[in-house]
Amino acid sequence: MPSDPTFSSFAAACRQRGAIRGWVVLLIAAVIAVLWLWIRDGSEKRAGGVPAEPRAVLARGALAEDERNNIEVFKTASVSTVHITTLELARGFSALDVMQVPKGTGSGFIWDDRGHVVTNFHVIQGGSGARVTLSDQTTWQAALVGAFPDRDLAVLRIDAPKEKLKAIAVGTSKDLQVGQKVYAIGNPFGLDQTLTTGVISALNREIQSLTERTIHGVIQTDAAINPGNSGGPLLDSAGRLIGINTAIFSPSGAFAGIGFAIPVDEVNRIVPRLIRDGKFVRPVLGIQAAPPQFSAALGIQKGVAVLGVLPRSPAEAAGIRPFQRGAAGEVIAGDVITAIDGKPVANLDELLDALESHRPGDTVALTLLRGEKSIDIKVQLGKSQ
Repeated sequence: MPSDPTFSSFAAACRQRGAIRGWVVLLIAAVIAVLWLWIRDGSEKRAGGVPAEPRAVLARGALAEDERNNIEVFKTASVSTVHITTLELARGFSALDVMQVPKGTGSGFIWDDRGHVVTNFHVIQGGSGARVTLSDQTTWQAALVGAFPDRDLAVLRIDAPKEKLKAIAVGTSKDLQVGQKVYAIGNPFGLDQTLTTGVISALNREIQSLTERTIHGVIQTDAAINPGNSGGPLLDSAGRLIGINTAIFSPSGAFAGIGFAIPVDEVNRIVPRLIRDGKFVRPVLGIQAAPPQFSAALGIQKGVAVLGVLPRSPAEAAGIRPFQRGAAGEVIAGDVITAIDGKPVANLDELLDALESHRPGDTVALTLLRGEKSIDIKVQLGKSQ
């Protein structure tokens, strides 16, 4: 069969192009090899002719004693520290489309194996609900058990199994000393399980609660506390709870070296009553205290002037006398409460603090200024409604 000259020309062209492609591939490979050798040679020259190799790892040796203690405190207390997400109601595209969405975050800690979680009141304030995330990253819906805004305390409860509920170790704040080491664990800026360390910078500070009541005996620390740390534990070097991180002093809103914690003795006094009663039931005298302007006008510098006595109250039963107006409009002097159980009270805030250290039904000794005389009487405290 005669050959087709067109086909023969096409085949020859293909063979020629294939040979060219082969040479091109070889040329590219050669260029790459030369470049690699040039780069390697330059690198070795820049490194003094020694190939770049990882440095040998130097054995560390044993951790320092304070480092071991830091680690132990964190391991022990972090399983008791929780992340709290507060929720608020939000509407969707229709009036009936209502859902709970995250509102803010804070910290807290497990109080007991019944699922009670303690935090700051301001962490949950204004929320429609809350979720608690444990250290194992499981999340549980929380119910509000009780709150005491005057001390910025709240108790939540989660229905988690007991094996997940590691109660925090509780210490005392009555024997704290300036300079002793402290640890704060919490969730600053939403970063959970964060440890910071510092010392007690001062004791017996005073801060204002959301209700403008003074919180006394507050611990000041330089352990870093930032937004999200609120409600988390402040611990001593033994890993015991000594306070609840609650506030910072900062011109910028971030930590500036001064943080405050509610002392644990106050927490341990209030939290069991919130769990039992669902609220802090105040013991009462049954008086109406005079405003500061009234006391100032009468020249009363210290103590609480009694402006009114409630019917069938402990104050009425004890014979406490209120200030009154006479027929001619003159002021008829009544009693001024100056001390409870021998402890001076300078104003209404201090009177309430003294009363709140007692329970309804307790009998207290009141010191009264009646005219020019100082007298002592016994009063059995009532129960707030």
